[in-house]
Amino acid sequence: MKIDILKQKIYDLASDVAADEGFELYDLQILGSGRKTILRVIIDKEGGVTIDDCEKMSKSLSALLDIEDPIKAPYTLEVSSPGIDRPLIKHRDFEKNIGKLVRIITLEMIDNQTFFIGRIIDVGENWVRISYEKKDKKEDLFIPIEKISKARLELEF
Repeated sequence: MKIDILKQKIYDLASDVAADEGFELYDLQILGSGRKTILRVIIDKEGGVTIDDCEKMSKSLSALLDIEDPIKAPYTLEVSSPGIDRPLIKHRDFEKNIGKLVRIITLEMIDNQTFFIGRIIDVGENWVRISYEKKDKKEDLFIPIEKISKARLELEF
């Protein structure tokens, strides 16, 4: 089975299990191959994810995967939370984090740079607006979402 089709099948199964258990499926990754395959499932919920939540999701998803058997080779299932410095992957991830500090790396130069640390001010259909420091003064910058290579929350102390 092609990896994209396999990933979508597992994503659909994991998404249903997450919804049934009261979680949001934040991300799903299939890493490695053969006996070293890792299925990494990242869940989230309002107020944060606990170890018990991860265990609950793991047991429920594992039981369903045993029945459906989409991965024919041995694999390791990992269930975790996105963490406090979580990556921002989907449009709604940016929307949910308006007002928070973020680190963004772009695919190409925007305003003569590709690395930004700023606060998310607003999110549109295909852009994120951040406020960041440039030459000791605050500036607002619109970054097209398709130009973002990586984005994650920055820890604030």
